[in-house]
Amino acid sequence: MKLAQVAAFAETLPNVTVGARWNNKTWLVNERGFLWQRPLTKTDIERYGETKPPSGEIIAFITAGLDAKDALLAMELPGFFTIQHFNNYPGVLVELRLAGVRDVKAAIRSAYEAALAMGPPKKRKPSAKSRSKPARRSSRAR
Repeated sequence: MKLAQVAAFAETLPNVTVGARWNNKTWLVNERGFLWQRPLTKTDIERYGETKPPSGEIIAFITAGLDAKDALLAMELPGFFTIQHFNNYPGVLVELRLAGVRDVKAAIRSAYEAALAMGPPKKRKPSAKSRSKPARRSSRAR
């Protein structure tokens, strides 16, 4: 499967928008990311040691929870994997060149439904540091 196919499928789902998070293309519903490009970082690759790490186009998606993640990974679907960075996070990665189209589409639909069930993210109140202070008037400007 190719990233273009992933994008085409994800964008057919109702109310999906495309944005960028962490400098990677991200698909969102209700302002919540459920699917994104996720190339491996240098640190991710170093953790593989002598083992060849996944390569090519890689996506990540959320699951309905850690149990859903574990169940999906237990199926040992071709191309589906996780990394240390995703420990205790309900997300799975997919090496697209190895994955089946039906499996990826089913995972994307499940991620979309999980994001819908969560609803929009809660709006955070600005911290004291981020609140803008009124501009000071310079005594020279008078």
